[in-house]
Amino acid sequence: MRTYRRNLEWSQEKLAEKSDLHHNYIGDIERGEENVSVDALMRIATALKVRLSDLVRDV
Repeated sequence: MRTYRRNLEWSQEKLAEKSDLHHNYIGDIERGEENVSVDALMRIATALKVRLSDLVRDV
């Protein structure tokens, strides 16, 4: 997820805004400190314009 976000040159805050999630949650997911829901993964994948399967494979 971090790689896709950085490729777009987005901050965690921007990804959070685009996926309608809290920026702290995005940071926790990227650090592996949070168990992410399927709903949140779908929102993130949609925001990043990647397939959910690609995002999950890279987690």
